[in-house]
Amino acid sequence: GRGRGDRRGGGRRQEAGGRGRGDRGRSTSFCRPPAACHAYAGAARRRRRSSSTTHPLVLPTSLTKPLHRRRLSFTSNMISSGVRETIKYLVKNKKVDVLVTTAGGIEEDIMKCITPHYLGDFSKWKGPELRKRGLNRIGNLLVPNQNYCNFEDFMSPILNSMMDEQEQDGTIWTPSTMIARLGKEINNEDSVYYWAWKNNIPVYCPAITDGSVGDMIYFFSYKRPGFILDIARDIRGINDEAVRAHATGMIILGGGLVKHHTCNANLMRNGASFSVFINTGQAFDGSDSGAAPDEAISWGKIKIDARPVKVSCDATLVFPLIVSQTFAKEEEAEDEGGGSAAVEEDGAEKAAASN
Repeated sequence: GRGRGDRRGGGRRQEAGGRGRGDRGRSTSFCRPPAACHAYAGAARRRRRSSSTTHPLVLPTSLTKPLHRRRLSFTSNMISSGVRETIKYLVKNKKVDVLVTTAGGIEEDIMKCITPHYLGDFSKWKGPELRKRGLNRIGNLLVPNQNYCNFEDFMSPILNSMMDEQEQDGTIWTPSTMIARLGKEINNEDSVYYWAWKNNIPVYCPAITDGSVGDMIYFFSYKRPGFILDIARDIRGINDEAVRAHATGMIILGGGLVKHHTCNANLMRNGASFSVFINTGQAFDGSDSGAAPDEAISWGKIKIDARPVKVSCDATLVFPLIVSQTFAKEEEAEDEGGGSAAVEEDGAEKAAASN
């Protein structure tokens, strides 16, 4: 077994040939969907039967929800030195419904709104030299220590305000509500999370403490102990987003935590309908990052009859191209349709006036 993400309870043996990842004690010969999926599926069937019998011309309440939930997941380097503007375009124009990322994917976006990063080089300067000069390297970008000091100046009053609301109003914060607060407070249209807050798009980040945000929370805990950040509410939130949707699609840039977290939420609904993976990971090392979509189908994270795609390439190269030929064209078509309708309406008004 590979021991990755093992969720089996104590005392349950691993099935022969099992790899220990996400195993929930199910037989390898027949994998039933989780009990929650049975409950939701049964309730949906009952609603459809009663609705079609009693109100044949009215859609059941559940069917008035969006048919598809588009989930975009990306690792932090997509924001740091990758495709931040492309992601912002999708969020600003409501082309995606849910975001999943890591701590770096949050803080780097906010930091760039406060102080810019600088273009450097992958190998021109050695680590010891950069360290002595107070410069941190992200790929071929350079981030001065002062940028993190400025980020701390931004974070400290927000954490104090959040703590006040916790103590006075009983507010329990989650990573997603904290990210929404940061997006609101940064109040900058260059920010991905400003638009996420403005468009009410949830951002899930189960590893929110794995970065500078975690450092800020650590320092803050000594000034005002007792601050609560509840990840249990967010796991229910991201899973419910998947279970309650009528169909889900996932676009995942990179691997690691964001890939597994997104796929695992779709396991709760017996799999996503549409899936696109873009990464350079390989399957031979047994990692989830490099696993092909077919492996996700075996876990019930992608539907059996789906047609998933893995693009083995640098996401910073191909993702902007993919967006330009899909989401952007969709928006162009909507704009053209709106323009045609306006022209037709204007023509009809002129004809009525002449008559």
